[in-house]
Amino acid sequence: MKTYLASTVAVAALAFGLSAASAQVVPDPDAKNGGSIIITYKDDVATLDPAIGYDWQNWSMIKSLFDGLMDYEPGTTNLVPDLAESYTISEDGQTFTFKLRAGVKFHNGREMTAEDVKYSIDRVVNPQTQSPGQGFFASIKGYDEAAEGKADGVSGITVIDPLTVQFELTRPDATFLHVMAINFSHVVPKEEVEKHGPDFGKNPVGTGAFKLGEWALGQRVVFEKNADYWNKGLPHLDAITFEIGQEPIVALLRLQKGEIDIPGDGIPPAKFQEVMNDPEQKARVVEGGQLHTGYVTMNVNIPPFDNVKVRQAVNMAINKERIVQLINNRAVPANQPLPPSMPGYAKDYQGYAYDAEKAKALLTEAGVGDGFETDLYVMNTDPNPRIAQGIQQDLAAIGIKANIQALAQANVIAAGGEKEGAPMIWSGGMAWIADFPDPSNFYGPILGCGGAVPGGWNWSWYCNADLDKKAEEADSIVDPAKAEERNEMWSDIYVKIMEDAPWAPVFNEQRFTMKSTRMGGGDNLYVDPVHIPVNYDHVYVNDVQ
Repeated sequence: MKTYLASTVAVAALAFGLSAASAQVVPDPDAKNGGSIIITYKDDVATLDPAIGYDWQNWSMIKSLFDGLMDYEPGTTNLVPDLAESYTISEDGQTFTFKLRAGVKFHNGREMTAEDVKYSIDRVVNPQTQSPGQGFFASIKGYDEAAEGKADGVSGITVIDPLTVQFELTRPDATFLHVMAINFSHVVPKEEVEKHGPDFGKNPVGTGAFKLGEWALGQRVVFEKNADYWNKGLPHLDAITFEIGQEPIVALLRLQKGEIDIPGDGIPPAKFQEVMNDPEQKARVVEGGQLHTGYVTMNVNIPPFDNVKVRQAVNMAINKERIVQLINNRAVPANQPLPPSMPGYAKDYQGYAYDAEKAKALLTEAGVGDGFETDLYVMNTDPNPRIAQGIQQDLAAIGIKANIQALAQANVIAAGGEKEGAPMIWSGGMAWIADFPDPSNFYGPILGCGGAVPGGWNWSWYCNADLDKKAEEADSIVDPAKAEERNEMWSDIYVKIMEDAPWAPVFNEQRFTMKSTRMGGGDNLYVDPVHIPVNYDHVYVNDVQ
């Protein structure tokens, strides 16, 4: 058994005889405690139940009300224990044992125990809960029976004692620690869930840095500081008010007047250039990457996309810089499936440079030098049809006539899920945003053989059995001290995928968050890759007296 303390960085440090404590998260020395902020949203919050909530608006709100066994260093993708004080992994990588922190209290005052951890995950897997996160726990023994409603709880989760919980898996799973950090793994008290039933999402009780103070439907949601929070020194704010029903343009005007602190819906597209061209407003903007890639799929079952040279030609034909300009430069050109902020991103890989002449030469080598006609499917919501038109123009320049099929999202997804349904798809509006910061999440569902099935999300229908095997080998490396080795394996996998070119990656969307001048904390907290959109636990205001 190997024991891991403090963080994955500490694990590597221990291998060199250094102190694990040296890798602990360093508090912000400039942080000020007290004060409150106002955040606006156009739409009301759907739910604050961690088993149900699965949208960008409530994701970080839930993270501030609840905790999981694992979390990430603020503003990074580095895993650290959270409610877990430490954990051990068996040599075969199939048993994870977590030692919980003592004295952690729910907002109702009761101490949290290992029973609560088991209950919370059993609840997500239970089909009656109808949790969209159910499948994340599929590697735990007994999942199938519990997910089908044939068993009362997941048999692979065992409470050893009040502060120890153990998970037995059916296979080594390097993503398991990430799964323990997503919202679906956050711990809830059984008595509160049973008390409120389906309304628990409107009456959330967790162990988080904030607790719910008020929820006036359609008007506001108020978070108050949890004075009993186990992580002493956090949160910095006394309260957060989320004002509901604010149009994004009105919210921007209020920010300019100093009436609010963060417009939750972001910068209105119609005002983006105006904001970025005004030095005073631009100074309030924080830009950062997110775990997103927009791409064009090419169905390898449909000629001539069954020829790798044709797929490579498409990669060379698309002028990604121009496509990015179509969306006001709110993205960066992509050269591989993984976004730059994802572990495993191949930094030295250059991809396919824009070169129409070389693309034409490749089409000639493939026997289609005179060009051909095909269909490009796209979701019919702006700006996606405009992006598709830009791609259409680029393809026309090398002799490919792409007829745009602009359809409702569900129809595009359905066409992609048919083996010979859609020759090409622009993924915009449906593009992949990682569930957690691990390179495997960009492979299995959308590039692996497992996703190349009717109704699946592997719309290129690309299936490389050798790469599937290598992916399985990579995910069998569960020792965090070998994270770099595993990331390099994933880099190699994605570079090989690009050689086969089932996709033409186009861009990685950037996140743009605006904040008032009084807001403090590092910029990475406002474009946190996992606490989307803002890491509320760590931000603060500078005007506290």
